[in-house]
Amino acid sequence: MSVLRLPPPPLERRMRLAPPRPIDPMPLLRAGLRAAWRGLSLARLTTLAALQDPKGGALLLKSASTDVYENLGLEDWLHECVQPRDREVLLLWRNRPAVVIGRHQNPWQECNLKLMRDKGVRLSRRKSGGGTVYHDLGNINVTFFTSKKGYDRRSNLELIISALRRIRPHLDIIATDRLDLLLNRAFKISGTASKIGRTTAYHHCTLLCHSDSSLLTSVLRTPYQGLKSNATRSRHADVKNLGEEDPTLTCDILMDAIAVEYSRRRGLQNQILLVDPKDALALPGVDRFTQELKSWDWIYGRTPKFSVNHTFSVNHNLSRAEVKLSMNISHGRIESCNIEDLSDWLPSEMCDQLAGDLIGSRFCPTETMILANAHLRVCSPDSMLHNKLNLFCEQVRAIM
Repeated sequence: MSVLRLPPPPLERRMRLAPPRPIDPMPLLRAGLRAAWRGLSLARLTTLAALQDPKGGALLLKSASTDVYENLGLEDWLHECVQPRDREVLLLWRNRPAVVIGRHQNPWQECNLKLMRDKGVRLSRRKSGGGTVYHDLGNINVTFFTSKKGYDRRSNLELIISALRRIRPHLDIIATDRLDLLLNRAFKISGTASKIGRTTAYHHCTLLCHSDSSLLTSVLRTPYQGLKSNATRSRHADVKNLGEEDPTLTCDILMDAIAVEYSRRRGLQNQILLVDPKDALALPGVDRFTQELKSWDWIYGRTPKFSVNHTFSVNHNLSRAEVKLSMNISHGRIESCNIEDLSDWLPSEMCDQLAGDLIGSRFCPTETMILANAHLRVCSPDSMLHNKLNLFCEQVRAIM
């Protein structure tokens, strides 16, 4: 295995005259990696011809975007439109805060949607399977594109481990049987998922460096109860940032190290491509993938069929209602609905009318609010019935 050549210490001449002092090798190693990365970055090509050259070897790509929909769209565009069966591609990318669920998951089971809306954290559904992950700018994402025959998740993870060992040999990182990466044999630092096509495949994984661990934990904890679904459930694990173990690590250092290791193994020279997923001229048709991934029908409408059975209390002055709500949701829309006021707090005909109007609407707080406002307009704003109905509708919206 080749060894990275490091530049000589800048104070070499002075050290001949002064007493020798211990030298920290880490800044030098980082400088060497950056130099290697700069060498790779000389040819920043963004043309379709370069991407689709059938005679080309492996490619190393870096996305210029931090938009989760654009980057997932770029992934799918590369998988569907570019990659020949015998060509390997590595894509490095980062996102602003987002929660990414697997293709067959239920977002209401996986995350706190209300908190995400309040914090400006986007929700996206990827084309691959697997569990839910949190992304932000303190996390990097790595996608390996190969032929179906060359698909090897463990080999990809070993490449990442090797890259980390070259820059931080003291870190204890292993790949598990489930093909996650663990730090100190206890803390998950990477989630992994894949998509296998007829002739090609891709495997992508995360790597936590300096993510907001508090927000990560909060948004990946669902507050919704009474949901029944056959959707794929995530397995929760204790997570930790690499930066907590070694504060000198940054996302740029990690990306540099993985890029250098991939290039070393593939024999790449001056073949780094910086790609912009918004550039529809260089990447014709990529916007179609992006628009699909950010649509409500894909993010929520692709949720496997599920049911909600929820009983809640509503208080108004000295009166109290016990309400039982039952719904079936298919393709993200309410297929059937029954509202039962066990204490006759609201007129039964009003409950029946509201339940009937909910059928066919999206299972989301926005459409429910519009529907609730239509019902509230028929009541006097100062009436007790108006106040009760408003409180009731807030409770219904809270489960969405």
